[in-house]
Amino acid sequence: MLLSDRDIRAELASGRIGLRPHEPEMIQPSSIDVRLDRYFRLFDNHKYPFIDPSVDQPELTRLIEVAPDEPFILHPGEFALGATFEQVTLSEDIAARLEGKSSLGRLGLITHSTAGFIDPGFTGHVTLELANVATLPI
Repeated sequence: MLLSDRDIRAELASGRIGLRPHEPEMIQPSSIDVRLDRYFRLFDNHKYPFIDPSVDQPELTRLIEVAPDEPFILHPGEFALGATFEQVTLSEDIAARLEGKSSLGRLGLITHSTAGFIDPGFTGHVTLELANVATLPI
């Protein structure tokens, strides 16, 4: 079942859904828009010959913080991990899905490759799996 904007507002008011910070205009007809934070994990492709999920590779990514007045540029073919600016909290009986905005998809930006499901009881910033499949930087 999808929640309507009225249901979302009621769940936010009751505390069964938490979104901090949030603005009323972020609530859409059956979704909540979220914003991109300024922290990213970039892959250092010169540290290992390949990614091996069965082996701990602690230097595979590095954390960067983009200054508030600077853009984060994702070049064609690049992949980075980002996060929502908002902290999301869900009650034990509410799950959520992360879906990309079609306007960004038409530019070639993929916002998640596999991690679109947000579990009931989750609290935290939602990880974004950002990929640029366009031929120009985004």
